[in-house]
Amino acid sequence: MLGFDCTNNIAEYEACALGIQAAIDFKVKLLNVYGDSALVIHQLRGEWETRDHKLVPYQAYIIKLIEFFDDISFHHIPREENQMANALATLASMFQLTLHGDFPYIEFRCRGKPAHCCLIEEDQVGKPWYFNIKRYIKDKEYPREASDNDKRMLRRLAADFFQSGNILYKRNHDMVLLRCVDTREAKQMLVEVHEGSFATHAKEHAMAQKILRAGYY
Repeated sequence: MLGFDCTNNIAEYEACALGIQAAIDFKVKLLNVYGDSALVIHQLRGEWETRDHKLVPYQAYIIKLIEFFDDISFHHIPREENQMANALATLASMFQLTLHGDFPYIEFRCRGKPAHCCLIEEDQVGKPWYFNIKRYIKDKEYPREASDNDKRMLRRLAADFFQSGNILYKRNHDMVLLRCVDTREAKQMLVEVHEGSFATHAKEHAMAQKILRAGYY
């Protein structure tokens, strides 16, 4: 993380320079540099002119670093293919740096299944995640073991939901009703999307976004 205010392009150049410096420290002689900033990559290739006077020193510095390598090449990666790095950068930007304090760290936990499965799991007795909300809306009934605090929380949650027939909906911030689905329904929709059952040429990620916009929760 950088401890000073700067533009996005300066941050991209700083990151590129730090990465190349790290490679030099490890005595790397053959290096492929990948970045999602088209401006930085094309300027370092010499394909684009560097007009911003603030970026000229960065470009000149990295060109000097190139002399430490037997071979170095620069490759542009589209931002949609660099989502992990973007996520890390977003998380890192949330921390406040201090001059003499410890650097914060980000802990990752690997899961053995996709994130959507973790959001729609049934409980131990096979009930869907929204079972208590739906029962309260229909019968004004609380879970047997619920404390007073649990009951208040359930009432607040239920205020954002609406039941029509046997189908439960959640009111979105723009008042669009999102249909609540259980594990079986969610898995079936995902299978249909990723197998192309809807006869679309859109990418899977785009189709998943369309389903969310269509009103599934």
